[in-house]
Amino acid sequence: MTESSDTYAAIIGATAQISWPDLEPHFARGELLVVESALDLVRVAQALIDDDSATVKGWMQANQLGAASDAQAADWHERNPDNLWAVVIRPWVLVQERA
Repeated sequence: MTESSDTYAAIIGATAQISWPDLEPHFARGELLVVESALDLVRVAQALIDDDSATVKGWMQANQLGAASDAQAADWHERNPDNLWAVVIRPWVLVQERA
């Protein structure tokens, strides 16, 4: 993957700040993947698009990428943070809370 690729640029263009109420339906359908803040959200999206299973599996094993938990959803529902960023990589919605 190169950061100058057309796909990478398209992902950047599709990444946006989002509110928790807009993400709740995706959580309810089991489509929400949480990306830890230490990772580059766009790079994670690119790895999913490229079907880079070794990299994705490594992130999942390190608990840096995974399905949103009920506890995470409850926390976001209570706080409604204004620093959530998301990108859709069908069938997933990747979300990251930035510092």
